[in-house]
Amino acid sequence: MTLEQLRIFVAVAEREHMTRAADALNLTQSATSAAIAALEARYGIRLFDRVGRSIKLTHVGKQFVLEARAVLARSAAAEAVLADFAGLKRGSLSLAASQTVGNYWLPPLIHRFHSQYPGIALDLKIGNTDQAAGWVRDGVADLGFVEGQIDDPALSVKLIAEDELVLVVGAKHPWASLRTVKSSQMRDAAWIARERGSGTRQIFETALAGFGLARGDINITLELPSNESVRSAVAAGAGATILSKLVATNLLTSRALVALKMPLPSRRFFLLRHKERHVTQAEQELEKMIADKPQSRSRT
Repeated sequence: MTLEQLRIFVAVAEREHMTRAADALNLTQSATSAAIAALEARYGIRLFDRVGRSIKLTHVGKQFVLEARAVLARSAAAEAVLADFAGLKRGSLSLAASQTVGNYWLPPLIHRFHSQYPGIALDLKIGNTDQAAGWVRDGVADLGFVEGQIDDPALSVKLIAEDELVLVVGAKHPWASLRTVKSSQMRDAAWIARERGSGTRQIFETALAGFGLARGDINITLELPSNESVRSAVAAGAGATILSKLVATNLLTSRALVALKMPLPSRRFFLLRHKERHVTQAEQELEKMIADKPQSRSRT
């Protein structure tokens, strides 16, 4: 068993597709399939069930992928230690982020870091808050950036910025001409929300609680998997939502969305790191850039 075989196995497991995994790894499909077949043949086990063109992890495969990720994480950590001796001329830095941070707050920082340290290969995975924390915990990512509360004893959590929230509706929504709305109106309204496990969903429910409204008091007509889909649905008149001003800014400027003047809590962005893993020079430099970022630890 080689690290390359493990790397290929994890890529296929994450995508549940040979061709997409091969493309991601810059390999041929035949080389990818051969690596999986070699693993299965050597140990006499089946890692994937193949039904037509679809592949799914078997029970054994689901257990093995956890160990494979752990081995690859340790290998990456060892490589990072050696890369540190070369300073910041070479190496890699894997980042994980929840959607608002990853799509809106983090990209300018990544651009700045890459411009200053072009020899450091950067990789960014974007999911929801729970997924990003899991990637850091499992060693898939070196650093995580999330907007939701995380309580994991394996992770250190550091406040890095604050984010302004807005209650928005479409331009033709009945509330669009109002300066504010009452709790009774909120109870009767249609709401659009992100999925559970996302930081945006957490703050959405926290903000409504500030108006005395529990989850069961409101009518969530749509749960959508991204900020962009929520924003588009609201702009189309599907209902109201509470989300980051970073996400809403463009449509507020074009007047496709209208923000009501409502008192809302700010949302915090956090940096996650595994407590037991080596902190590389690249991580330290990125964290310094975050500290120097004008909006860090202040409202955006």
